[in-house]
Formats: sequence, structure tokens, C-alpha cells
Amino acid sequence: MKRVAQTIRLRPEHRKEYLELHSAVWPGVQAALHRSNIRNYSIFLHSDVLFAYFEYHGEDFEADMAILEIDPETQQWWKLTDPCQEPWPDRGDARQWTELTEIWHLRPPGEDATD
Repeated sequence: MKRVAQTIRLRPEHRKEYLELHSAVWPGVQAALHRSNIRNYSIFLHSDVLFAYFEYHGEDFEADMAILEIDPETQQWWKLTDPCQEPWPDRGDARQWTELTEIWHLRPPGEDATD
């Protein structure tokens, strides 16, 4: 399993719209995320900063993300959510969100720290 953390800014003038959209995420978007092997996806908000966390349970992250990006319903969803977000200037090759580097992870007792 791959843990992914990401961040982006929320445009203050779109806060209400963004929160309303995420109060009822479209079932088709949720299904596309599941098909792309994404689990335990959460988005958190602090002031105007969004933080997302999800777990990837597939075999080919890049291929699954490419499939997600061409999903028609997900593309329609992004047409609504993208204008609400302001990417960080250092997002690199990412479409919108900046992926964060994991620096520490509390593992269950006895779990090997090399995985």
C-alpha cells in the first residue's frame, strides 16, 4: 500500500461552493476513485489550506492515475472543483495538488520499517 498526502490552497471566494460540492461527492466520482485503487481518501481544511490523504492499493500507480484522469465524470467534477483551488507554485508535474514527502510513519508494534 502506498500512502499519499497532498496539499493545495482553497480560494476564499469559492469556499462555500467547494464545501457544498464535497458534502455530496458524486457517486460516479467515488466509483472512479475505487476503480483506480484509491481507499481511505480524506480531505481536511485548515483556514484556506486543503490537505488530502489517501491510500493506494494497486500495482501501477501511474497507470491507475491516468485512467482516473480520463474518466468523463471525474473530468466534469474537476471542472467544478479546480476553479475553487489555487495550486502551490512548487507542484511540479502534478495536475493540481502538491504531493507531500512522508517523513515519519508510526507503525504497528513488530511491523518491519523497511516496507
